[in-house]
Amino acid sequence: MNKRFALALDLVNDEQLIAEYEKYHEAVWPEILESIAGAGITQMEIYRLGNRLFMIMEVDDTFSFERKGQMDAENPKVQEWEQLMWKYQDALPMAQPGEKWLLMDKIFDLKAQLK
Repeated sequence: MNKRFALALDLVNDEQLIAEYEKYHEAVWPEILESIAGAGITQMEIYRLGNRLFMIMEVDDTFSFERKGQMDAENPKVQEWEQLMWKYQDALPMAQPGEKWLLMDKIFDLKAQLK
């Protein structure tokens, strides 16, 4: 059974930069897509409201955040992409230095409530 994670991040609050960010995500580099899939991420969606981003990731049992982080650190193309994305991204106020996407806590689950 796949696990699901929700993460949040802000964008720099600038309409032109937000438009550029969205344009990059219309055609994500193939190496980035390969890296995502290779880490055990089976589905990923990103939503935006104003400058706030919300990501939903579904992963298989090969996925771990530690493994994904190590894979990213060893992949020059992923490092290039991440550096480029920092132009557009603005860490959340509670983020530690260098942190981007922050894992959100699930506080409600309809299926669990209905059991």
